[in-house]
Amino acid sequence: MAAEPWQVAEISGPVKAFVIQKPAVVVGMMRKAQRAVLVAGHLSLQRLKEGSALDYALDIAKFGGADFVATAHIIGEVKNRGYDNAYSMPAMDIAGRLQDAEWSGLDGKGRYDLALFIGLPYYMAWTILSGLKHRATHLKTISIDKYYQPHATWSFPNLTEQAWEENLKAVKEALRGVRR
Repeated sequence: MAAEPWQVAEISGPVKAFVIQKPAVVVGMMRKAQRAVLVAGHLSLQRLKEGSALDYALDIAKFGGADFVATAHIIGEVKNRGYDNAYSMPAMDIAGRLQDAEWSGLDGKGRYDLALFIGLPYYMAWTILSGLKHRATHLKTISIDKYYQPHATWSFPNLTEQAWEENLKAVKEALRGVRR
């Protein structure tokens, strides 16, 4: 299935993200990863029918064994939800560190081989994922936002809010109980 960037007139080049047609792809990638990190921006505070995108992101990180990075001002919201295993870092800083071959991760246990992104402004995620695509060849990236990100390794297609929540819920439920 081909997907087009959500933002009109953006040209991503010849290599584009694989479209995630089934949430099981995200689950499989997380299970296969040695070290994963989930980066959540302020737009993850968006309210959905059964919670917020941030609630889903926290559960996906927890059940998938991924480190969690809160960008912008949302670390307070993360702590208010009782999630203590989270780091706070500006989005551009985490993007730079993910490219650094010498960086040993947020906890010092080694670099990441998988990074998931949710809740960043579209143009910022586009730029970050483009940089990672070209400068962090060791890293696979997944956009679990509701808009297709062609610079990711894998991305959800452009989705309605309802379909997006169904996909996030399916990923969360499939990862539940499969902790590392």
